[in-house]
Amino acid sequence: MAWTLTTSLAEFRAAADEFLAADPAGNTVLLTIVDRVERDGPYVYGPGTPRYGWWREPDGTVTGATLRTPPYGQRLGRMGTVAAGELARVLADALEPLGSVGGGRAETFAFAAEWERRTGRGWRIDSDERLYRLGELTPPPAPPAGRARLARDTDREVLLQWLAAFCVEVGMRTPDDLREDTDLRIAAGTLLLWEDGAGQAAALAGVSPAIAGMSRIGPVYTPPERRGHGYASALTAAVSAHARDRGAAEVLLYTDTANPVSNAIYQRIGYVPVGDAATVLLD
Repeated sequence: MAWTLTTSLAEFRAAADEFLAADPAGNTVLLTIVDRVERDGPYVYGPGTPRYGWWREPDGTVTGATLRTPPYGQRLGRMGTVAAGELARVLADALEPLGSVGGGRAETFAFAAEWERRTGRGWRIDSDERLYRLGELTPPPAPPAGRARLARDTDREVLLQWLAAFCVEVGMRTPDDLREDTDLRIAAGTLLLWEDGAGQAAALAGVSPAIAGMSRIGPVYTPPERRGHGYASALTAAVSAHARDRGAAEVLLYTDTANPVSNAIYQRIGYVPVGDAATVLLD
């Protein structure tokens, strides 16, 4: 059993594509990152060279995958805890600064524990999330007036403001290419707005393109002054239906486990828990 690490996306895809596609929920983040790097180039996330890896069993079967797109931390796909610990050992021995690691909760904690054992440096939880899969879509009662619609070029400045505000609110790094990425998402039809009865934008939701039959909802954002009117619930149901209409058999989303309101909302419209995920900061 061993990890193979490479900077070649072609090598990674040749080795791991079948594994990634076999579990689109467990590998959702890796699938969306690989798709974007394939479309927009290796430096779409930043100036650092991406690095990819896969774990093979003694019989040659791939049973784990990982990647990193600097300046972002290590991302773990589905893998066992033994593989996660071994990956931490390999990267720690290479003296590679990572900053953070994220993925399924069990494998992330196994990685962090081995990282601490190997380096003597600690770690702390940055976020706890729950992954949900859409079952039977049950749209909530719609707000008294308004509708969901695709975002347009004329919405660009509102979208940029709200996407940046979303990143601040959830503690994410605001992407350097936010304007370019927003334009691409508008053109691709992967950003929707809820428009109130007066024709004003009231909430935002995004969805990834269908990859291996999977789309992931996010972000979902309502400005603080527009909250409490059901806009986000209605828009999440609308963007979920939009994802299915565009060919997604699996529609997924992540929520903060500390936010009972959002977890309850998503379950009411048909999302069911798949598993827990975490991101930890590495000292």
